[in-house]
Amino acid sequence: MSTTRYFIELAYKGTEFSGWQRQDNAVSVQSTIEEALSTILNKPTQITGCGRTDAGVHASQYFMHFDCVGDLPKDFLSRLNKFLGKSIAINRVFPVADDAHTRFDATHRSYTYYMNYQKNAFNHQLSWYYYSGRHLSVDKLNACAALLMKYDAFAPFCKTGSQVKTMNCVLTRSEWIAYPETNQLVYHVTSNRFLRGMVRLIVGTCVLVAEGKLNVESVDASLKAQTSLEKSWSAPADGLYLSEVGYDYV
Repeated sequence: MSTTRYFIELAYKGTEFSGWQRQDNAVSVQSTIEEALSTILNKPTQITGCGRTDAGVHASQYFMHFDCVGDLPKDFLSRLNKFLGKSIAINRVFPVADDAHTRFDATHRSYTYYMNYQKNAFNHQLSWYYYSGRHLSVDKLNACAALLMKYDAFAPFCKTGSQVKTMNCVLTRSEWIAYPETNQLVYHVTSNRFLRGMVRLIVGTCVLVAEGKLNVESVDASLKAQTSLEKSWSAPADGLYLSEVGYDYV
């Protein structure tokens, strides 16, 4: 029997997980899905994701792939959703070329960060509640966000201890938008790749600039020299979503 590679498009709420990647003695999105797949397919099944998300980070669009010998079982998608509980939703599954790869073939990824400055019980763990956000200048937030578009290396925004070969990223969007009707400030960023912890560090830096605790000139100097920021702060995981992953063939 022949082997077919499948892509799965899914979404998940990251609150109850230790992140995407399988870990010892922790519940991850990857391990949860692999257990469900292995049960349904009646054989150990490993999956490959389009990237890693940290503990508490969400994904409104995510892709993973796996290989299956023969046809998928009847009602595969609905059965998989039943196994996975409420925090993971499988949206579609489709066959792809044997060498298609959810991580390496992605052309871009987009993240969205939600900040609410009015307490909302229905946004608990799904948005960062920051009361002082009501006083932040969107112009100052965007002054910092726009600065990033001038650069293609982002060592100041890489989590300490990360082992990567390059700090280069090609950003095509970095923008804050205010939604006063819903008491929200939302950050949008798109790049061909991201460094570990990069988006939360960017959000934290933008907030520090808007609060006058850090100036744009200092951020600019750090980016030019590729050195640590004068002040660095990582925004909470609650508000961060992997919101889009692009492929040439999907």
